[in-house]
Amino acid sequence: MVKCTKRQIRQLKTALRWKLPQQQRERIQMVLLREAGMMQPVIAAAMGVSLSTVNRAHMAYDDGGIKALKPKPCGGRKRENMTMAQEKAFLARFAKPAGAGEMLNIHDLKRAYEEMIGHETSKSTVYDLLARHRWRKLMPRPHHPERDVEAQAAFKKTAFLAL
Repeated sequence: MVKCTKRQIRQLKTALRWKLPQQQRERIQMVLLREAGMMQPVIAAAMGVSLSTVNRAHMAYDDGGIKALKPKPCGGRKRENMTMAQEKAFLARFAKPAGAGEMLNIHDLKRAYEEMIGHETSKSTVYDLLARHRWRKLMPRPHHPERDVEAQAAFKKTAFLAL
């Protein structure tokens, strides 16, 4: 089951002396054990991994060499619509009016965001965007826009007479 040349085996053994992530070191060892003549189920038992892990390591090496054994990064914003820099530039358009004390209408912001990304999205996406850039509601509305001032004044005159 030998698939590597002597030069490749020498390169793999040299790579084990480098400072590598543990996962990459184990994958290199799996390839070297295959080159030593061990079968894949035996390698899996010796390394304490599943057979499919050994098979994936061998296939990765066969397709891409030693660089293919490097672990893939995980985490991050995999489903992002825009990069952080693009989001910052997008919000900069709304920063001046919001800083001047105008109300930021979430519906307008959502509409502009959808035009920018090219498809519809939920309101929670826009709220997450604002939270990510530390935009927050600084002050509640001082009064309801449809308030009745006369009714309030009448209430104040009659509500506290019983006290």
